[in-house]
Amino acid sequence: MINKLLVNSLIILLTFSFCSCSSDTISSDKPIRDGELLISKSKTFALGFFTPGKSTYRYVGIWFNNLPIKTVVWVANRNSPINDTSGILTIDPNGNLVLNNNLSTIPIWSTNVSFPQSQRESTSVIAQLTDIANLVLMLSNTRTVLWESFDHPTDTMLPYQRIGFDRKTNQSWSLRSWKTDDDPGNGAFTVKFSTNIGKHQMFLYKHDLPWWRAGHWNGELLVGLPYMKRDMDVINISLVEDDNYVALSYKMYDKSLMSRVVVQQSGFVQAFMWESQKRQWARYWSEPINQCDNYGTCGTNSNCDPSNFVGFRCTCLPGFEPKFSRDWYENRDGSGGCVRNKGVYVCGNGEGFVKVESLKVPDTSVAVAKGGLSLEECDKECLRDCSCTAYAVADVRNGGSGCLTWHGNLTDIQKLTDQGQNLFLRVDKVELADYYKKPKGVLDKKILSSIVVASIVAIIIIVILICLYYLWKKKTKDKMMWQLNQDSSEEENGAQSSTRPNLPFFSFKTIMTATRNCGHENKLGQGGFGSVYKGCLVNGQEIAVKRLSKHSGQGKEEFKNEVKLLVKLQHRNLVRLLGCCFEKEERMLVYEYLPNKSLDFFIFNQNQRSSLDWGMRFEIICGIARGVLYLHQDSRLKIIHRDLKASNVLLDAAMNPKISDFGMARIFGEDEIQARTKRVVGTYGYMAPEYAMEGRYSTKSDVFSYGVILLEIIAGQRNTHCEIGRASPNLIGHVWTLWTEGRALDTVDSTLNQSYPPAIVLRCIHIGLLCVQENAMNRPTMSEVAFMLCNETPICQPQKPAFLFNGNQDLQESSTSGGGSSINELTETTISAR
Repeated sequence: MINKLLVNSLIILLTFSFCSCSSDTISSDKPIRDGELLISKSKTFALGFFTPGKSTYRYVGIWFNNLPIKTVVWVANRNSPINDTSGILTIDPNGNLVLNNNLSTIPIWSTNVSFPQSQRESTSVIAQLTDIANLVLMLSNTRTVLWESFDHPTDTMLPYQRIGFDRKTNQSWSLRSWKTDDDPGNGAFTVKFSTNIGKHQMFLYKHDLPWWRAGHWNGELLVGLPYMKRDMDVINISLVEDDNYVALSYKMYDKSLMSRVVVQQSGFVQAFMWESQKRQWARYWSEPINQCDNYGTCGTNSNCDPSNFVGFRCTCLPGFEPKFSRDWYENRDGSGGCVRNKGVYVCGNGEGFVKVESLKVPDTSVAVAKGGLSLEECDKECLRDCSCTAYAVADVRNGGSGCLTWHGNLTDIQKLTDQGQNLFLRVDKVELADYYKKPKGVLDKKILSSIVVASIVAIIIIVILICLYYLWKKKTKDKMMWQLNQDSSEEENGAQSSTRPNLPFFSFKTIMTATRNCGHENKLGQGGFGSVYKGCLVNGQEIAVKRLSKHSGQGKEEFKNEVKLLVKLQHRNLVRLLGCCFEKEERMLVYEYLPNKSLDFFIFNQNQRSSLDWGMRFEIICGIARGVLYLHQDSRLKIIHRDLKASNVLLDAAMNPKISDFGMARIFGEDEIQARTKRVVGTYGYMAPEYAMEGRYSTKSDVFSYGVILLEIIAGQRNTHCEIGRASPNLIGHVWTLWTEGRALDTVDSTLNQSYPPAIVLRCIHIGLLCVQENAMNRPTMSEVAFMLCNETPICQPQKPAFLFNGNQDLQESSTSGGGSSINELTETTISAR
């Protein structure tokens, strides 16, 4: 472990890298006014006044000096903004660094340091911005540090900066999120070390309640951040700890690399590295990343396994049972935790310890450290104390905790795939015997023979039941297939059709049990097909069930179509169909459950879309393109989706996009280019002009819809959104106007706060305008779109887009219909908005 003296010496050495120039220094006769900058010696960092986002207030902050994206790392007056440009930062007569403006003689912000009488000469005090972004207030003649910004961090941690606390001086170093992108004031989330009695560990708190726990230091890394091991060839992380002092810091082996750790207002702790070639910040880790990372997800005395994607992630520890059985087994709610099995005694009754492997061990805030005891000594120490629930041992040679013991309930345990630690859990003699497996011959012969007979009878009964179930299932499935074939009809314009679906059949009772009778509390949303419900099968797998409404505009044909297509289509960017239900008048489709809802939930919501940085948006843009390309070109069938829109793009736990709702999709033949329909079904704002007006659809119809989605993701607005004072009634027209004026980047979502690569975003807008051109022949194919997104090749200029549905029309997504004439006089086209 690096000792405290070494870390402090390193920080001081880097802090006092003075230069002969004064551009990095503030003194009583050389203040900084609004509009002026303080630049560090290496020109890496700048200090000055700035306005965040859409705010009109002025703040004093430190940011990276030479980056195209303004990245603020520290704010002085985060909770005391200035409402004009009259601010001045200077040294006052008492030697403090103060922020004033013309409206008041009372400082807006001050370092508020108490000086000895002998040191109250303001002329002997200066403030310097160092090359590590530390603003240091010191005596100019002795270089004695009086105050430094590293002791008062905001939301960002930089190399050589500390997170921790000093009990002796009551000094704490913690990170606290901004309120919003426009307000750097104290937000809801704080990263700091726990100061409770016990082993210190890093927490993310939300309003002073634990939100995520990084775990304790095992001598090499924080156990809740196992991928720290992966980065150790790039980053040197150290923890300094003694009786009064604990602090975590890091540095880059390659000092030319720029990095930062930020606690976001959305509740994530994220680490970024600057990528010079892409000219953007790349996120290389983020926490929390799964349900198990949330503090106490499974309550006390239980283990959360994030690798269990299908079943219930919570399991009780050996010797424990759910405290609330119904919530645990029926609702899959583990927050109530587990309690000791009834009638179990673990004190002086033959008890012992069983090993639970590879864990983020329980919250160590209440653990007791026993110094350098060995594994055997720790076992004996815990066994002697009946209140000792569990123990763990870490290697003390690398700064580990040695023997740790827990007394009482165990909280926030998580299964880790790498760098986990073993926990030894106290259990009764029965559980202990089961764990170590009794040798053969211990059981009484009568008991053994009874078990054998009972097992044989049970096997016979099970075989009979399986056979009966198989016959019933086959009969039911055959009936369903017959009904599907009765309902089937030839595809429009002679396309190939009617291959029997081959997927699991769910009984109506199974689905009703999984969705709690399609209760309102389980309802996820409403669509043209009907309602969608969240469910959980008996094996713990979460599902989404789409139930056909009796009053739906869609029916048997759309049901058959979606089953037939999704059985044959398999792609990571298409939603996966798990099965269907076809009983009596009920028609249901069972899909994989995607926890992050649909794309429109994020991009059209002011609060939600702020959590989508440019990197995530670009991955979604590319993922949708890959999915549509698969439908058009790479699948066994050539599919036209016909209803591609933001609400039909679902997001999984990792925010990967998956295209859904294939009820309106159509299969094209190998050489078929275009088809015509009598019934146009789609959503205002996404339908291509030739489809909406003439009933003609092709792959270029989906390209148009994709272009609309791409522009919506960039702008954070619906295409049909009509903004007061804007010349165009829709987003496409607005983007086109800005493009022709050379101001296309003005359409970018303000919540991105200029944290995006302008060249890439401009290229995406360019591609979006190519996709929404009025003439379908001019639009690119999806293979060309995917190529343009991934390569910096020259692309042609877009022509005028299609301006469909002016602002006087009703643009709500509702079930309405109207008439229109087809170019073919023998057909009539009906437009059904969804």
